[in-house]
Amino acid sequence: MADDIVNRIANSKLKVLDLEDYYPSGSRILLDIKDWLLEGIVLKEIDFRAHVAAHNWEQYQNAYVALHCSTDAIIPSWAYMLITIQLQPVAKKIVLGNLKALETAIFQDIINSLDVSEFQDAPVIIKGCSKKPVPESAYIMITNKIKPIARSIMFGEACSSVPLFKRK
Repeated sequence: MADDIVNRIANSKLKVLDLEDYYPSGSRILLDIKDWLLEGIVLKEIDFRAHVAAHNWEQYQNAYVALHCSTDAIIPSWAYMLITIQLQPVAKKIVLGNLKALETAIFQDIINSLDVSEFQDAPVIIKGCSKKPVPESAYIMITNKIKPIARSIMFGEACSSVPLFKRK
């Protein structure tokens, strides 16, 4: 006589939080402005403004954009601001930095607006090993957000989690 297999995890009060579930769709684009500079290092205002005016901004429609200069040029703040003015009507998000900084900023917005009330007084497992590029910093952000309300926090999978916090 075979015993029924019981999924104790599914029947437990354990709440699984998978940051991958919140990963937004949309292309991520690194806009390197080095080619808009004289010899890649000097920003000549008139030439720079001409590049900005001639650039096809529609290609960034609904994209997440990281503004970047891959050379050691000193770029004045107004230059990135000028680009932002062109990108703002079409792009979902614009940051200064690399793609890692972009993902961090995207998740900062997501986690700041996330309703975590379902994790109140619950044991929470923050799922790891995502297939999407969830930044490491997002795990720190979500831990900061749920620690004050969760009963306990674990990391990993329900079958093999690492205990991180348990309220006394």
